Amino acid sequence: MAAELLSPRDDALAPMPPGSLHWLRAGRLEVSLAPEAGGRIAQIRYDGMDWLIGPDDGVPATIAWGCYPMVPWAGRVRGGHFDFDGRPHALPVNFGGHAIHGVGFSRPWRIATLDADSATLSLALPRDAYWPFGGTATQSVRLLGDRLHLELAVQAGDQAMPVVLGWHPWFRKPERLEFTPTAMYPRDGEGIATLPCVAPVSGPWDDCFIAGGEIALTRAGQRLRLMADTDHWVVYDAAAHATCVEPQTGPPDAFTLAPRVLHPGQHKRLSFGLAWHTVDE
Repeated sequence: MAAELLSPRDDALAPMPPGSLHWLRAGRLEVSLAPEAGGRIAQIRYDGMDWLIGPDDGVPATIAWGCYPMVPWAGRVRGGHFDFDGRPHALPVNFGGHAIHGVGFSRPWRIATLDADSATLSLALPRDAYWPFGGTATQSVRLLGDRLHLELAVQAGDQAMPVVLGWHPWFRKPERLEFTPTAMYPRDGEGIATLPCVAPVSGPWDDCFIAGGEIALTRAGQRLRLMADTDHWVVYDAAAHATCVEPQTGPPDAFTLAPRVLHPGQHKRLSFGLAWHTVDE
């Protein structure tokens, strides 16, 4: 996310107030939802300790706080351009000359259900210059004692559409990141993933990886394990105040690198699990 690539017109850097917060609680775990702020989780608190960069941490940029869904694409679409079904498409650019993180993170989501320890939200995807295909996005948030389960889904409407899903958590800087990827997508001069994949290099990172095995963060006596039903993860740890570990169903610029298509009425889902314990347990 090199600063020299950005301009004051980058919409993804505009302030995003949290709006109304809705707290979910189960045992030692508390989660605040900000549906008006891109359907994101504003804060995750375990045993009294906040894990996310929140709306009150002096980082007002839309893309730089909480944990938000990336839908119907994740990461950058190069120049906002891609081909689909034999036709060129151009999305409005919002970050360094590229289209980043989909349309869901900056739009209000509707609360479908809200209980003490769970919630579901939905978003009608637009059919306009920001996204010409329509469709529907839904997400569920469930607290299960010391675990948080997130699920994001997209259903195509009456026309086929490309899709990549992801979650973008901004974790407060951990003391340790356990992460052993097997391969990574090299970035070019524009900072965008390319093919073929290569062996991982040492950080700091703002990169997409292929990774199996355990991923975990340790901070202030707590250990957080991250799990997802995908092998694609983006890690951004170049910031001094935060580390992002993002499960995605494909790489950045996937509409060109690794296109995946939903036909009318089809679904795509991504599950993301977070599990805590104290280090001495």
